[in-house]
Amino acid sequence: MITRIVIAALLGAFTWSLMEYCIHRWMGHDRRFRRSLFGREHVRHHAEGDYFAPTWKKLIVGTVVALLLGTPATLLLGVTGFAWIAGLMGFYTCYEVLHRREHTHPGIGAYGRWARRHHFYHHFVDGRTNHGVTSPLWDLVFGTYRRPATIPVPPRLCMAWLRDPATGGIAPRFAPTFVMREPRGAR
Repeated sequence: MITRIVIAALLGAFTWSLMEYCIHRWMGHDRRFRRSLFGREHVRHHAEGDYFAPTWKKLIVGTVVALLLGTPATLLLGVTGFAWIAGLMGFYTCYEVLHRREHTHPGIGAYGRWARRHHFYHHFVDGRTNHGVTSPLWDLVFGTYRRPATIPVPPRLCMAWLRDPATGGIAPRFAPTFVMREPRGAR
């Protein structure tokens, strides 16, 4: 029984990773879906950089998804279905925390540094790639993975943790992987 519960929770996390990719790629970047609530919030996030949809909106959507998917899963599969939805929602919560921290903090450990570079390549280099925020798995499956090289950051979108307070440019410790992009029309 415990093994089934653990496997169900892991399958829930796996399900979220696919949902994360699909929602981000198609609802966030496909012009056909940009007028959706998620699409509008996502466009604003890309344009403003430090903008995140309010937590209350995410809680409402998360609750609706948990009820719509979790109720039938639990009714059909009992505790196994509950474990699946718990894994899905738990990994969704991890995604939300990681995504926000990528924008607000420098990243801790090898995974934190990888996730930040992978995501900012998507933000600042090519929005058609690297849609997975927590994993490159689905980018690899769907052919949208690009290995980040040096990432040019627009000055108006440069995060506070990335700036050198003395110069206003990229902090020296991040210089190997990030550069400040020249404003358009400069030169």
